[in-house]
Amino acid sequence: MTPSTDWRSFRLDASEAERGLEKLRVSQEGMDVRSALAQDPLRVDQLSWQLDGLHLDASKQRWDKETLDGLISLAEEAGVKQAIEDQFSGATINHTEGRAVLHMALRGRPEDGYQVDGKGVMDEVLATRGRLLDFVDEVHEKKAQGTVTDVINIGIGGSDLGPAMACKALRRFASGPKAHFVSNVDGAHIESVLEQLDPAKTMVVVVSKTFTTQETMANAEIAKSWLRKANLDLDQHLVAVSTNLDATQAFGVPLDRTFGFENWVGGRYSMWGPVGMCIALSVGRTHFEAFLEGARHVDQHVQSSELENNLPVVLALLGHWNQNHLGMRSHAVIPYAEDLGRLPAYLQQADMESNGKSAGRTGEPVSWNTGAVVWGEPGTNSQHAFFQLLHQGTEIHPVDFIAFRKPTSGHVQMHDKLLANAVAQAEALLMGKDAEDDEPHRNFPGNRPSTFFLFDELSPFSVGQLVALHEHRIFIQGVIWGIASFDQWGVELGKALANALLPELEGKSSEVPHDASTQSLVDLIRG
Repeated sequence: MTPSTDWRSFRLDASEAERGLEKLRVSQEGMDVRSALAQDPLRVDQLSWQLDGLHLDASKQRWDKETLDGLISLAEEAGVKQAIEDQFSGATINHTEGRAVLHMALRGRPEDGYQVDGKGVMDEVLATRGRLLDFVDEVHEKKAQGTVTDVINIGIGGSDLGPAMACKALRRFASGPKAHFVSNVDGAHIESVLEQLDPAKTMVVVVSKTFTTQETMANAEIAKSWLRKANLDLDQHLVAVSTNLDATQAFGVPLDRTFGFENWVGGRYSMWGPVGMCIALSVGRTHFEAFLEGARHVDQHVQSSELENNLPVVLALLGHWNQNHLGMRSHAVIPYAEDLGRLPAYLQQADMESNGKSAGRTGEPVSWNTGAVVWGEPGTNSQHAFFQLLHQGTEIHPVDFIAFRKPTSGHVQMHDKLLANAVAQAEALLMGKDAEDDEPHRNFPGNRPSTFFLFDELSPFSVGQLVALHEHRIFIQGVIWGIASFDQWGVELGKALANALLPELEGKSSEVPHDASTQSLVDLIRG
């Protein structure tokens, strides 16, 4: 099926393929995946996919080959292929902000030839990357000499969640200074970090594109005062990731320690470049380049694979099926790897800030679900927290299990226990267990869907793959749902109101009107 309209004007409620999927849902309502697996010897192969070092098994989900074929028809009608081509060509697909979306270039090679407005960008990207990695080498030499032992990343949102997740994920590959992260404007956050560090051996990296982000700059001022109290040369302890050179210099950061990025890089997609400074400082040049290469490998896969074999496309379509046809409005992410403990929080922003929209690309309201609530914690801890709800709750929540064949620690004997739990939980959700007549509380209904991501190993390359898979999956879902995935206007209102409220809480007069509830809270806080 060829797209009936340009992908930018595609409407899900006018889609022939979507109407076909709804008919299919009615005919398949009540599908028992257990029976499907028992009766169809091809099911596992038809609903599993391979990517270098990754086996993806979605055969436990409530769909089948017919469903997948219908979803692929939807992707064709929605113009997903053209949307992918437009993104990689540097077209202005973030139309509400008038920007291209080309974070893939940050992990590119010279031969990838990325362009924006007809102008090649790889020379500049590679020059910035080279300068960044040379700086990393310099800091690693200081680490070896014992003069730099710690680095603090001060940022928020995309300037914090991605780098913090990746640094924790790549703990075993760390060879540089220990990375710490400060994001919350609650002073307890920065206080708890600073109190354990020696300022003389600490480097502070302030990450803010505009260098005006309220939370980031408040924390940065505290860190700068901390360095000053130790009578240190700020030039040797401050680094900035920003495009506002006047502001960074005024703050005390020299130009040779300031690293910028272009406006075609969105915040939550930016850890592949200078925003990933602390990742590179932690793991070093070689491992950071492997991290980039893992993501680039997925970029190539997305561009070259047919829709039915394209993992981000398949994952996007599965999410659409679960959310808009089966009514499953939640998405649990359970990494069976302690080092991936920050992955659910990272994906919350990547997914919910991108696709949590109620207005379509041209401003019209949408009536379908545009994103699940993303949540999760590492296994096996999560088994003793919320798996009760997953197994026996009244609502069904699809689960992504993420596991690794090779051990993720030096305690090799523990890894088989970890993997046994991961595989067993997916099996238990599927198979369930009938209770005896007098034990209804021991009944497990089963037939609860999950997808299993089995990687060969937890490495810089595989973490890059995992993140890029979700980046592309999120964009493709936005294409299908007819929304603009790359803006985040929803975060602006609360910030603006907080700025207006602050003078009142500081005891200054204000003429800003509030609702009765808000005014009562302001009065209580002011005493």
